[in-house]
Amino acid sequence: MSDILNKQITLKLNSHWVAVGHVLVRDAITFLCSENGGQKPGYAMDYQTVIDENGESVLAYATPVGWDEWIQLPVRDGDLAINTGRGQIRVPLVVVCANYAKVPTKTARVSAGTIRDRDGGICQYTGRKLARGDGNLDHVIPRSRGGRDTFENLVWADKQVNTLKADRTPEEAGLRLIRRPKAPPSMPVVITAQDARHPSQRPFLL
Repeated sequence: MSDILNKQITLKLNSHWVAVGHVLVRDAITFLCSENGGQKPGYAMDYQTVIDENGESVLAYATPVGWDEWIQLPVRDGDLAINTGRGQIRVPLVVVCANYAKVPTKTARVSAGTIRDRDGGICQYTGRKLARGDGNLDHVIPRSRGGRDTFENLVWADKQVNTLKADRTPEEAGLRLIRRPKAPPSMPVVITAQDARHPSQRPFLL
């Protein structure tokens, strides 16, 4: 395990014990050892899992502990360990923030798929629900007129309507948008049990 410090396997939880991502073991240790105004930013999770009657891994206990206490804990069978000059230290596989309560969010990228999903597969000029092959992207303000590839300038449209619209604005083509296009809201990044970097982390994940 000579390179264990550089493995991105430590699960980070916010102060409500909601998973917010994985970090390098090295960065997790730096996080645990640091201070801000005399306050520790977070703790390592001392926990044990057991198998319940349904064959699922569940927590037998979970206790956040400070780094000074953590390095005194014994390395158990099955634990990952870091070799130091003072002996082995358990790898902190789960750390929890003391004050950070936010959940990271993800912003959708502009693509035909995200525009179609945002508009529900409905032509934004006729209101007709389109079969997948009957629609395509339309630039409200044509690119030749300075229109950009943004959520605010792209809509899902009937291919025939889009062809008739051609290189014109909706007003010039006698069309009216059902609603003004806008960027979809940012969505929380949900980390599931399938994303566990170590089997024992699963009880902390959705």
